[in-house]
Amino acid sequence: MRILFMGTPEFAQISLKALIDDKRDVIGVITQPDKPKGRGYEMSMPEVKIFALEQNIPVYQPETLKDEAILPLLQELNPDIIVVVAYGKILPEYILNYPRYGCINIHGSLLPEYRGAAPIQRAVIDGKKVSGVTSMYMEKGLDTGDMLIKAELPIGEETTAGEYHDALAVLGGEVLLKTLDGLKKGTITPEKQDDSLSTYASQLSKAEGEIDWNNTSEQIYNKVRGLNPWPKAFSFIGGKRFVVDFVYKCDDDGNAGEVLSADSDGIKVACKKGSVIIKEIKVEGKKKMSAEDYLRGHKIEKGTKLGV
Repeated sequence: MRILFMGTPEFAQISLKALIDDKRDVIGVITQPDKPKGRGYEMSMPEVKIFALEQNIPVYQPETLKDEAILPLLQELNPDIIVVVAYGKILPEYILNYPRYGCINIHGSLLPEYRGAAPIQRAVIDGKKVSGVTSMYMEKGLDTGDMLIKAELPIGEETTAGEYHDALAVLGGEVLLKTLDGLKKGTITPEKQDDSLSTYASQLSKAEGEIDWNNTSEQIYNKVRGLNPWPKAFSFIGGKRFVVDFVYKCDDDGNAGEVLSADSDGIKVACKKGSVIIKEIKVEGKKKMSAEDYLRGHKIEKGTKLGV
């Protein structure tokens, strides 16, 4: 089966590696164009491109897919199937309809839950105990195609979105191989999605990271986990922004957003219900440090209001 792979970030690179490790016939890779990154705005290659070049796989980076822009490439490569994993753009119909076995996608949720750009992070933010990956046929709608194989994976109580992303990426590669085998053998029966059960996982934004202390400790705990490693949760103390990677839940109550205690155990902050303890903190202009180290040079009085 001649496979054309379309993907961009690390999540996709893991699936591509699974194909290569299993000696599948990957005839080419389509990925997003290189983009400037970091403070120096140096051009950076997508993870999929880096890996593909290491494997001597031809790489193509079209600026657009519209107006049959890559039809000549499809005709040249003549793929039997197109595998799409976190490519980052909607595929036009001429691509979807081209290969013999169609276009299949590996999506980081148990569809029809969490259609959209950030299914992994949204599942953690929502406090889900289980999510997974789904392979599906692609069609014009956003993650609405018929499902092929679904695989569940528990979300640990302390698991961050970054950790769950890495685990799902590996599972996605395994599901991809099973899906390709099943399609070739004709042993998979596609299942239509129930649109009435669908939820939408919108793209994350940096502004979304601000902690609302009027939420419960459980909600804040899940949000902090779900926004780690990006864009990360933050609040303000004394007018300065600070970032937290992780918090711990506790039952102590108080006025939402007020510091209940600040000592070697951390900074305990009241929420709408319960409280959270910040063990590490990164205040703007400073390196990340333990709360204990921060408090040595910055006294925080009980009753200090965060978020202002």
